[in-house]
Amino acid sequence: MAKVTRDDVARLAGTSTAVVSYVINNGPRPVAPATREKVLAAIDQLGYRPNSVAQAMASRRTNLIGMVVPDARQPFFAEMAHAVERAASERGKLVLIGNSDYVDDREVHYVRAFLGMRVSGLILVSQGPSQRAAEEFAAMEGAKVVLLHRRPEAIDDVAVVTDDVAGAEAIVRHLLEVHGHPYVACFGGPVESPAPGDPVIDHVEGWQRAMDAHGVPTEPHLIDAPFHRYGAYDVALGVLRSPDRPRAIFCSTDDQAIGVLRAAREVGLRVPEDLAVAGFDDVPEAALADPPLTTVASDRDAMARAAVDLVLDDSLMVPGSDTERVRTFPSRLVIRRSCGCGGDAPDRSVAE
Repeated sequence: MAKVTRDDVARLAGTSTAVVSYVINNGPRPVAPATREKVLAAIDQLGYRPNSVAQAMASRRTNLIGMVVPDARQPFFAEMAHAVERAASERGKLVLIGNSDYVDDREVHYVRAFLGMRVSGLILVSQGPSQRAAEEFAAMEGAKVVLLHRRPEAIDDVAVVTDDVAGAEAIVRHLLEVHGHPYVACFGGPVESPAPGDPVIDHVEGWQRAMDAHGVPTEPHLIDAPFHRYGAYDVALGVLRSPDRPRAIFCSTDDQAIGVLRAAREVGLRVPEDLAVAGFDDVPEAALADPPLTTVASDRDAMARAAVDLVLDDSLMVPGSDTERVRTFPSRLVIRRSCGCGGDAPDRSVAE
């Protein structure tokens, strides 16, 4: 069967190939509605499929958005990537995803590869303050980059973030004030990983603010633990078997908190009667944990839409544009049974 061409579509629709191109590419010139319908009907009847590679070469831009995350196996990043994919699909774009595995070389590899493919833009959930990634952005003329979830100091690009400090402070205050715990231990991140701009650092800062406001020292109660549930579980086993174990733990991620819940069950502690546990992120599994996990939520869907809108916004490339450089979304407390509250307690906004 002969390959259907744009000329074939134009002949059947009774128009020029230029008009067919305007319909397919939504511009650069307007097409009358009746003519557009004829072209679309001809495309459907002939089964014409535009050559997206040729279109990309001509326009020097594809219909792709690149996205780099630290680890798509972790529930939070999986949810965020899925939200970005949905938002991009609404804009007629496809998303390519690369995992940096918290390794600078891998992050730079994907940044270089995606920008080299002339993606429409790059959404980066950076694993750290990557000076090399910043250099790649500068070297690639016309690159549009939006940072999502965190904004490393080395990369001064447009960012979409959550008010992590306020969220962490609010949930720790809840444990101290509502439940009367004398102090709250904090599962931070691995000691070698935190850096300015890291949300986990903001979570720890929020915990410290709440503890300071109650005159409680923080140094003895900050616990180094991996971000994922398996490493947090191993650390929690040692902490919870100690004779001076904490009665309340705030985890910088829900994945850590899920590991702590498992460790508590294994050493015979009841949650929340013997141990209160709270997390951060509100991944879907948090509501199904046993008991359901009190946590802090961010509006991932709204953040994903904002990131996609920004990365497709040509004004980002205009020097001195008034595009807002950092868009911060509020956190929201999600009160469930793991902190000691009743299971029917409503979500609570940090602003309240």
